[in-house]
Amino acid sequence: MSAAAAAYKPRVVGAPNTLEHRVYIEDASGKVVSPFHDIPLYANEEKTILNMVVEIPRWSNAKLEISKDEPFNPIKQDVKKGKLRYVRNCFPHHGYIWNYGAFPQTWEDPTAVHPDTKAKGDNDPLDVCEIGEAVGYTGQIKQVKVLGTMALLDEGETDWKIIAIDVRDPLAPKLNDIEDVEKHLPGLLRASNEWFRIYKIPDGKPENNFAFSGEAKNKQYADEVIHECAESWKRLIHREVPNPGEGYKINVENTAVEKSPYQISTDSAEYKAIPAAAGKPPGPIDASVDKWFFISGQPSL
Repeated sequence: MSAAAAAYKPRVVGAPNTLEHRVYIEDASGKVVSPFHDIPLYANEEKTILNMVVEIPRWSNAKLEISKDEPFNPIKQDVKKGKLRYVRNCFPHHGYIWNYGAFPQTWEDPTAVHPDTKAKGDNDPLDVCEIGEAVGYTGQIKQVKVLGTMALLDEGETDWKIIAIDVRDPLAPKLNDIEDVEKHLPGLLRASNEWFRIYKIPDGKPENNFAFSGEAKNKQYADEVIHECAESWKRLIHREVPNPGEGYKINVENTAVEKSPYQISTDSAEYKAIPAAAGKPPGPIDASVDKWFFISGQPSL
């Protein structure tokens, strides 16, 4: 384990598959930090290795995500109409087909229209699909290198999906750009395109669309997207974006961002309200989550 990865560990509260479940992130001293704001985007000075927050381990179905609106942004399961959300198994896929998560200190600005996609950002941290062979765990901080990106158009918003690989993966030395993915992991990009197109269909939603006709853009393009989202986050955390809590439903409290007007002390009431670790065995999952859906259609790649 790298020193950067060892610097963080999850603080689990409540039982997985319940509304109360939260995964906070602690630094090496045991202090809770925000995975949205406090963890650095880059893991090295050269800015070639990035920190990724794993929200959803590969092969699992629970739709876990960084909570934008809760203090210190713990990871929790998404809820719709009072029910926990799970992605369905669309044949031949089972759950998520990569370790899925987000880059800290990034933000897809919902007021900014991207010149290529012609759509605004989705108001979230930048999504990452980590394609290495090891299955991660919720709250893990992986060090990854960027290979490329896809641009999902989700309900009229640009939802970038950065393709990356754990730097410790055996294939990492051979994967340096998007064309290397097809060479060494044939079929993965096509499967990823299909997964994002169809995964909402079992829940009664239409097929998703992509910018660039589904083409995966290269590392240079992805790096530019990451830079843009990092700059948007800097504006957010330094109060150049007004009323983030009301206008964007983003909790911006942090303990480590220098010169941020939202930085608070560990002696504050907000910090002391963070619950202690109290993990419990997973709650039951409805049997319907294991169902396989057979969806016809041609991939756009």
